[in-house]
Amino acid sequence: MLTLGIVNTYDKIKVHEAHYRSIARAAPVAHAFGFNLALFDYPFRMDAEELMNFVKDKTTIGGSGKYLGELFGAGRFFVFDLPEKGFQPQFGSIIVTTSHPFKEKNIHVDTLAKLINKRKSFLFLIGLGHKGLPQELFDMAQHHLDITSRGVSLETCTAIGAVPAVIAGRTERMKTQE
Repeated sequence: MLTLGIVNTYDKIKVHEAHYRSIARAAPVAHAFGFNLALFDYPFRMDAEELMNFVKDKTTIGGSGKYLGELFGAGRFFVFDLPEKGFQPQFGSIIVTTSHPFKEKNIHVDTLAKLINKRKSFLFLIGLGHKGLPQELFDMAQHHLDITSRGVSLETCTAIGAVPAVIAGRTERMKTQE
């Protein structure tokens, strides 16, 4: 199981357009590349179904919430507070996406694709907001992934598209080479 995890570091109290637009943008990407979508620390006080309906009413992005609805209907859309001691085990190993991976935790896309093809599960964390992911997530994560392999920092929505696309493409390519 592969899960795209968006961690809100933007504003934890007030709901902003950036919050629901990030959800609307992430849903079709997650759906297209076979990822689940998990939100962490968003300022909404709603369960997944209420949030899905809220986002559908707020934007036309992602087919006006069509893909978010499909993820929800398939049990692939999740809403959580940011865990203090560790993420839900069903999501598998935690991978922080960053342009500055710790050398000892860095994982290359090819290595990752091999593990995915062996049915390993991963939660890919992407930070929403200019602050990026908090340090404790870097420490907690088993791996760090620079999706560009070049140290290029990507804006949140660019990363939301690039991470699943690159991983899915590399994983499929490796399957056909075996």
